[in-house]
Amino acid sequence: MEEFIMLTRNNLSSIYVLDQDEALTFYTEVLGLEVSADMNFGPMRWLTVRVPGDQKEILLERPGAPAHDEATAAQVRDLVTKGAGGGWLAFTTDDVRGTFEKFEAAGTEITQEPMDQPYGTDFAIRDPFGNNIRIGSIKHWDQQE
Repeated sequence: MEEFIMLTRNNLSSIYVLDQDEALTFYTEVLGLEVSADMNFGPMRWLTVRVPGDQKEILLERPGAPAHDEATAAQVRDLVTKGAGGGWLAFTTDDVRGTFEKFEAAGTEITQEPMDQPYGTDFAIRDPFGNNIRIGSIKHWDQQE
């Protein structure tokens, strides 16, 4: 068997947003993330955010060039608006109920109130574009169970 290099971490994820300025406001002012990069990267704006102190970045990507032609970008925008094309994010918190109350008071779109799940307790919100976001605490369990 051929030797291969093992992956060490996921450093970047991407979700589609329709307006990067609006996304920047939501992800920094509502979710409390920090900007890690905001630059003109040729045909696109490279805008990434992250949980403060974390290395993993989230690219807030607008559908279009260089990844899509205009017809495909229009289809992606339509899917994002329906909550079906932008993907989803999951964050952890030490205070699920307190975090939920903060988002509820801020008028964030709540799609699921806090619930106990087999993997922990979480709730769900949407960003202004329809992307699904889950926020919760994760149980640690023996994977042999």
